[in-house]
Amino acid sequence: MPADEAHFRATHRRIEHLTLILGAGGAAFAGMRWGWKVAVGVALGTALAWVNFRWLKQGVAAMTQIATAQAGSESVRIPKRVYVKFFGRLVLLLGVICAILWRSLLPAAAIFAGLFTLVAAVLMEMIYELVRGMRQPNAG
Repeated sequence: MPADEAHFRATHRRIEHLTLILGAGGAAFAGMRWGWKVAVGVALGTALAWVNFRWLKQGVAAMTQIATAQAGSESVRIPKRVYVKFFGRLVLLLGVICAILWRSLLPAAAIFAGLFTLVAAVLMEMIYELVRGMRQPNAG
């Protein structure tokens, strides 16, 4: 495995773990502060963000792998399961969010807070990479 690929895999793994850690911490805090419905909303939003990230990552990886494998072909054939994962994540997110907003089962703000745990995880990873890059001596 090339060094760049190993680095990207480690980055993706850290983002996934940070998303879940931030979501669990946020849900625990929300539960203590505002009650169980808010905690469940944050947890649900976090779970949706995590699934969205994984399916997006898997869809892009599959499309890249297929396109690379079929580089000499005139037309690239992408299996339907790749499309399902790539676009299914959006349908899943929209469906759950619409159902919650229409039915008011959980506070919408709590679900959106959970969805933004992915954004917070990416920002934390960016800061980590910046600090790590400043610590490494310049090569070449």
